[in-house]
Amino acid sequence: MSYHEPEAKIFACSQSVYLAEKIAKSYGVELGKITISKYSDGEFQPSFEESIRGLRVFLICSTFPSTDNLMELLLMIDAAKRASARHITAVIPYFGWARQDRKDKPRVPIGAKLVAKLLEAAGATRIMTMDLHADQIQGFFEKPVDHLFASTIFLQHVRDMKLDNLTIASPDMGGSKRAYAYSKFLGSDVVICYKHRKAANVVEGMELIGEVKGRNVILVDDMVDTGGTLTKAADMMMERGAISVRAICTHAILSGDAYEKIEKSQITELIVTDSIPLKKQSSKIRVVTCADLFADVMHKVHSNSSISGNFLM
Repeated sequence: MSYHEPEAKIFACSQSVYLAEKIAKSYGVELGKITISKYSDGEFQPSFEESIRGLRVFLICSTFPSTDNLMELLLMIDAAKRASARHITAVIPYFGWARQDRKDKPRVPIGAKLVAKLLEAAGATRIMTMDLHADQIQGFFEKPVDHLFASTIFLQHVRDMKLDNLTIASPDMGGSKRAYAYSKFLGSDVVICYKHRKAANVVEGMELIGEVKGRNVILVDDMVDTGGTLTKAADMMMERGAISVRAICTHAILSGDAYEKIEKSQITELIVTDSIPLKKQSSKIRVVTCADLFADVMHKVHSNSSISGNFLM
């Protein structure tokens, strides 16, 4: 008697439905039904409204603030485990708390490791995410991690721009590896910004390593939060003779007055993915979807096919 792997089912946390619907459509299935019961004090309880016994389930949830997103994902994983799901893959397009990947001063937590352990304790058997703030976060897990790169989406958009005198830039030293990877595929120059912070989200000073005069510059980063680093870097590059400055950032956190900073800055365009929903529209911000990338890798994971072709860097 031959055995056929049953079709996978896809479910979403309430704040990630906008993306999960696109992923499910690209995957070729309907988004699974789940209800959230809420108590008057704010406590909530997710419930799967269809059988998942013996199946592979993909639970899609970006864990951006508030913490309800992470808690909802943990409860959904636990519910799937108790409903006898065979495989539980936590699909986390934006992995929150990733900036806490080490102790950078005494008496602070390593939040990324804590989140990893919570996901495993809840019952996740596989993790799928995109552009972690630090690659080494994969090592915090004892389960398989599929770490996807948004460069597979962005590179074609950069090529379509057909920019002459292209230079790729990193807004900080930590992103130099990413900048060099982009430059390798685009055959462009690289410049690096060196910044030092006064406090979290506050850049005290910035210097530029490299030449940007007469160049069309594209800043690449994994996330944009307050926009302070990007806008400061763009303004500095324009002062030093750059023709134009654009930015590519995978995760559009865009907190505080980030939208206003970007609108007033000399950034020509900011390109982001839909891993996090935009709070409002902006004429300078363009969104490209990551749904097809995740759907493709989810198909390959479910069929036990190689996903190495999905990695450019």
